[in-house]
Amino acid sequence: MTAASTVRNRRLRVTGGVLATAALAGCSAGTAGTAYPVETAATAASQSAKAAQLPQRPAELPLAGVNLCEVFPQVQLDALKITSVPREAPPEDGPTCVFDADGAEPMHSYHVRAVPADLGEWITGARKKNSMTTEPKTIGGYPALTNYRAAGDPADCETLVGVARGQTLAVQTFAITRGKLTQPQLCDMSAHAADLALQSLKARN
Repeated sequence: MTAASTVRNRRLRVTGGVLATAALAGCSAGTAGTAYPVETAATAASQSAKAAQLPQRPAELPLAGVNLCEVFPQVQLDALKITSVPREAPPEDGPTCVFDADGAEPMHSYHVRAVPADLGEWITGARKKNSMTTEPKTIGGYPALTNYRAAGDPADCETLVGVARGQTLAVQTFAITRGKLTQPQLCDMSAHAADLALQSLKARN
């Protein structure tokens, strides 16, 4: 083999490696080389389709002045198997109250939040995360979203209800006992609690 052909072979190997790297479409390098999904035109269209599936809000149910620790009457607390006194928690992105169902297995907890943001923020706005699975649904006639991380062990599921302009009621179910609740179960529990909370808000207006 001549020296010229050796050089040509080396160039081919290097070029092939560059092309192979470029072929890894759909991911970009983040900080420290972490790969993350790139939002394509198809993904953006899918998000817009989700927004189109949401129903119109039948009425405004403002959360201003609502004590979230009193959003469930006693009969609903019993239905949710809440065994501890509801307690205020440091606001995550709005006023938050925690309801623990820790009297029997599988133990779990509900975090109810009043978030000062429109529901669309989780679909096409600043709160949208590519790592989260977001599914449109209807809760008590109101536009809602199921929001959860599909990867890893099921740990929580959040139901978001667009109760008023610029206001979202968030009900997040956390598994205290790990490994006992599936992702569908956590999401069903979250949706059920959100529906009960919505019934209380309707009764107040």
